[in-house]
Amino acid sequence: MSEKNSEGKGSARERLRAEQERHKAAEKRRRTLRVGAVVVAVLAVGSGVGALVASQQGGGDDAAQSAKPISVGRANAPAKLTVYEDFRCPACGQFENQFSDTIRELEKAGKLKAEYHLVTLIDGNMGGSGSKKAANAAACARDEGKFSEYHDILYLRQPVETEDAYADTKRLISLAKQVKGLDGPAFRECVNSGKHNDWVERSNEDFRNSQHEATPTILLDGKNIYGGRSKPLTPEDLKKKVEAKS
Repeated sequence: MSEKNSEGKGSARERLRAEQERHKAAEKRRRTLRVGAVVVAVLAVGSGVGALVASQQGGGDDAAQSAKPISVGRANAPAKLTVYEDFRCPACGQFENQFSDTIRELEKAGKLKAEYHLVTLIDGNMGGSGSKKAANAAACARDEGKFSEYHDILYLRQPVETEDAYADTKRLISLAKQVKGLDGPAFRECVNSGKHNDWVERSNEDFRNSQHEATPTILLDGKNIYGGRSKPLTPEDLKKKVEAKS
């Protein structure tokens, strides 16, 4: 009886141990499933956050296939001036040095929005990198809210195109000292790193794929008002044309 009872007790202990092992295995599986579900949930949330971040950051100049121009002036101004130009281009310098005061006056009055497409035509035709580096520097000035002032200085101090002097970033940074509040660590880093080089290349590619053939190309509400005219455009003519749209 005692022996039989001992065997029974042994069998009971074995069954108990087996049941405990099954319970532990089942609990381990449940924990694994819970962890897996949490990981999936985290990944799903992460994907959602990533999509949200992408939607907020995407669509800018560096993400767009076509380069957005640099805009100056009131967004809903009644007239739009479209400018294709190259900082090494002498004819562009002539245009800007003659018309910039009038353009800025019309912009400040809310009558004109100007859109600048910066291209590297001279780099391609004569070699060098001054057009590209100056355009990048101008975009860096845009980042600092100083595009117009720096843009005008680049043309006012424009070197001879054959010198390719704007290929020297030190010169570009030195000219920033003539614009109050522009020369600083962020601007210098932007210029030296070529932060906006991709944008400049896309802007130039857009120009090459357009019907326009030379710089400067100046359009007022889509109509060419500057090159190839029997009567040269004057700042007074431009002002009258813009004000007629107000």
